[in-house]
Amino acid sequence: MELVPGNTLITATPEEGRALAIKLARLTVKATQPDDAVREHLRSEYAEEHATGLISVAQVVALEFATIAAANGYWR
Repeated sequence: MELVPGNTLITATPEEGRALAIKLARLTVKATQPDDAVREHLRSEYAEEHATGLISVAQVVALEFATIAAANGYWR
């Protein structure tokens, strides 16, 4: 499984960086729980947790995005 698509964090724009951050977060979940059926079952459980699960997802994506932004020199 390729955990860093194209083996780079470099993106042309912040928008592409944000999309990469979301992809990295999703790949992390898949790497952590490779069984599709289990992930599907867990997805329905965390969907019912409302704010807690969504905030946790947002935090992971924000951390990934901060790492990507730094790697890109904050697109200066």
